Amino acid sequence: MATPAEARLDQLPYALLATIMTKLDIASICSLSSTCSTFRSCAKHILSFLPNFHLIDIAPSGDLLTPLLPPNPYMKSLKVDCDRLDDSAISYLVKPSLHELSLFNCSDFSGKLLSEIGTQCKDLRSLYLGSVAEKRGRAIHISDLEELLTGCSQLEVLILMFDVSLFLRQNLARVWASASEKLTSLEIGYISSVTVIELFSSNSGSHQPPNPIQPSILPGILKLCLSVNYITDAMVATISKGLIFLTHLDLRDAPFVEPRITFDLTNTGLQQINQLGRLKHLSLIRSQEFIICYFRRVNDLGLLLMADKCANMESICLGGFCRVTDTGIKTILHSCSRLYKLKVTHGTQLTDLVFHDISATSLTLTHVSLRWCKLLTNHAVHSLTSNRELKVLDLRDCRSLGDEALRAIGELLGLKILLIDGSDITDAGLSYLRPTVINSLYALSLRGCKRLTDKCITILFDDCGKLELRDLDLSNLPNLSDNGVLQLARSRIPFLDLRMRQCPLIGDTSIMALASMMTDDAGWHESGLRLLDLYNCGGITPLAFRWLKKPYFPRLKWLGVTGSVNRDMVDALARSRPFLYVACDGEELGPDPCDMSDGLYTHDYDEVDEFEQWLLEADVNEDDEEMEMDDAENVEELIM
Repeated sequence: MATPAEARLDQLPYALLATIMTKLDIASICSLSSTCSTFRSCAKHILSFLPNFHLIDIAPSGDLLTPLLPPNPYMKSLKVDCDRLDDSAISYLVKPSLHELSLFNCSDFSGKLLSEIGTQCKDLRSLYLGSVAEKRGRAIHISDLEELLTGCSQLEVLILMFDVSLFLRQNLARVWASASEKLTSLEIGYISSVTVIELFSSNSGSHQPPNPIQPSILPGILKLCLSVNYITDAMVATISKGLIFLTHLDLRDAPFVEPRITFDLTNTGLQQINQLGRLKHLSLIRSQEFIICYFRRVNDLGLLLMADKCANMESICLGGFCRVTDTGIKTILHSCSRLYKLKVTHGTQLTDLVFHDISATSLTLTHVSLRWCKLLTNHAVHSLTSNRELKVLDLRDCRSLGDEALRAIGELLGLKILLIDGSDITDAGLSYLRPTVINSLYALSLRGCKRLTDKCITILFDDCGKLELRDLDLSNLPNLSDNGVLQLARSRIPFLDLRMRQCPLIGDTSIMALASMMTDDAGWHESGLRLLDLYNCGGITPLAFRWLKKPYFPRLKWLGVTGSVNRDMVDALARSRPFLYVACDGEELGPDPCDMSDGLYTHDYDEVDEFEQWLLEADVNEDDEEMEMDDAENVEELIM
């Protein structure tokens, strides 16, 4: 017999229900379909003509994904996390109608994925493939890449986030010559600098006399993002001469050994960049992932030579230029009147003088990152904040900053992201954020600010009202305890990401408080946390794992804990919540807020996500549930 709700739904026109459901995302459609037979029937129908299918918050298995992807000639965009899939899923992921295809975590796929996309998706405009064939026993052949590039003749955006150097280098240039002439954006997860030179050399294989400006095999590229082994003079010169319409260049390297001069970037190479003055975005980053390594052959002269052609620059990111001083960076600031984003990491020579006269420029900076610039003090921040339009400020590991820096930051009414890890701020200093800045912030990181205590929670959030804050990092605070987390729970802020790793005084009570937290005064909305990082928190015992099971934290997708506490319980939790990623080896979870700074604070997050419950609803032991509810009442009393 139908329930009263189902009876009322049956009276609604079927077409109206279908129209309403097409406005929802896949997770919401699945959640809605679990409420009654009418919605279930409607969901099954609309999946056959839905234009967009995006499911990247979880990694579904093939058995769960197959019924959600019936034949659909109208589908234009497909985005899926493929961590639980392999080549057997290709038949229902690769659809001829697609214009956009994004497949993440494809480590269990082989090169067949590339060849099938090239064979089936003739109208594809945008393609993202992540981690293809990274599992042992999986391989990609040069013929797979050739079929992809030849078949997708309409491709405009191509992102291959895996090691392209696996291909035979001598054939790579010939294969890429068959790529779509419409290709304007190319990103590669890893490729050797020698291969880049061969790939982008002008008129590959021809015997024509040299010409300073010649078309390359990819003449229409506007945006190029590469991770390489070494950024070299020869590579940047080849790119600059071959890709004459380039507006966005992003190069990152991570050397295993200190590079020799022939395999390094020097002032001469820097002068070759942007010869035609078309670049708007430039990023040159030397990562210290493997060894402590810098661009030791570039100094202020290199930036002076490059600055002559930088009038149109809007974004500049420089990482690892240890010999560049205030003079070099000030040259950029005074030459690039359109600059809105400045990022300098490991700027070991930068001092407060770099921003001394920034108020005299016409710059309107909105994004500034100065990570690991350890000579900067409060005076630099005071000068920098003359740019009142700042929305993103990353001052991580600038250890000389203190409360006076927070006083200056407190004047930035539109600030969305503030990362001030490892600074010398105190609880009292955070009060400068209360009048205005705390109301606009979306992400706040106080990681490693050793002088902070539980009082910082009260100062920031007591009687703060409704806030936009969704991402909070309180990791590595030795004086943060369960009492501080109880205060945080009382604030009722609907956090999405909460990081509290390496806090020795945080224990089971904190997890119980967060699990019981309601995010509105009426007590209707439970914890909406999607990421919770508690790795190496000293007071967590096996008791806490009871609170990490269903029905608590219903939207949790990423969890960081210490595996050595009780490995059996960690494994049991992972089995009971198969769509929860449990990290127990100390790895960082989720994206870096500053890396998402262009769009993080405008992201439209769902209010409700019950997809996990709809897919795999686990029965809760009645005895355990009763005991947990008794504990919940005790914790709620503490919160209230």
